[in-house]
Amino acid sequence: MIGQTVVMALHAMRGSKIRTLLTMLGVIIGVLSVVVLIGVGQGATQSVTDSISGLGTNLLSVTIQNRSNARSSPGSNFAANASAQQRTGTVVLTLDQILALGEDESIQAISPLVSGSVTAKAGSTNASISAMGVLPAYAEIRKQVVESGRYIMQADVDNRSAVCVIGVETAETLFGNTNVVGNAMSINGRPFRIVGVLEKKGSSSSDNVLILPFTLAQRMLKSTNISSFSVSAVSPETVKAAQTVVESYLYKRYKNTNSYSVTNQAEALSMASDILGLLTSMLAGIAGISLLVGGIGIMNIMLVSVAERTREIGIRKAIGARRRDILLQFLIESVLISGAGGLVGMGLGYATMLLVERLLGIPAVFSPGVVQMALLFSMGVGVLFGSYPASKASKLKPIEALRYDG
Repeated sequence: MIGQTVVMALHAMRGSKIRTLLTMLGVIIGVLSVVVLIGVGQGATQSVTDSISGLGTNLLSVTIQNRSNARSSPGSNFAANASAQQRTGTVVLTLDQILALGEDESIQAISPLVSGSVTAKAGSTNASISAMGVLPAYAEIRKQVVESGRYIMQADVDNRSAVCVIGVETAETLFGNTNVVGNAMSINGRPFRIVGVLEKKGSSSSDNVLILPFTLAQRMLKSTNISSFSVSAVSPETVKAAQTVVESYLYKRYKNTNSYSVTNQAEALSMASDILGLLTSMLAGIAGISLLVGGIGIMNIMLVSVAERTREIGIRKAIGARRRDILLQFLIESVLISGAGGLVGMGLGYATMLLVERLLGIPAVFSPGVVQMALLFSMGVGVLFGSYPASKASKLKPIEALRYDG
């Protein structure tokens, strides 16, 4: 009986192909939107969480927000400026004070950071590059891997050696290739020797960069004191203990929690995941509205179909069709229309995600769970919005239906 009803529903759909296609269009657009928006949202979430996780979950990032920790003016003397800050009572963090934090058993490595934009030149090629002054421990803390050559050494820091490690994008920009270890270049007019090239990570902030010895970078960037540093805990389990040690020390120094911030990488990962998950859900909700609009279209067309086939319903009832047979016929037709629209929408959604990923470089995840949800939702829309027309058709009285002259 069900098989015969399905055949009748398919026959009715073939009998009005254009109308069936237009009815399916709303569901197709709705499912396509749901699949693409959720896929892109999940892809963005995965990309962000992978990037944060790649730095490790035992990382602490410290920023000194005290405005007195500003850079000196270009014409000022570095040592004189630092001495002036100390005389006026400004709280100044020194390198030795920060490194002393590393004596705690919960902390594995620590490195201050000074950064700024510099002008790099190789031959006739000039480029504005982001430069960072760090200690050797920064490579371990931030998971920086050298593809060729070496990283900054302690001797480079102690001697303020004019050496640098560069990202692959920087190497390509300045030299046209990444085989540049041992090559000379200039930074802000000062000659430097390249001692290493970083492994490609796929982001501009990691690949288009210059790594300099911390002490030399301080002088070149005219930064009088330390305004940020990174800390690596011994393990993810000791991150909280390390954070407590750092926060306690900074509070003793500044007596004001607004003067600094300590970011726990694990907390940042959780927060980012929550925010992106919420945005993905909002996108799915917005796309779901188009599915509801498609459902309303199904209901309208099915009501028209009931009106057009009133005499057919009367004849079927007159020869013995029961109310549930009529109800099932129109309900199955509605579900078939929405289900077919859902399948087409999923196919177009997958193709659209591949296109978006290839042309725009936006990652997208084609999740089987999302596919199942979209298909079930589209069929659910067919049941929901097809129920009223089906019920109306099943309630028609045979005599009135046979007399209908629509």
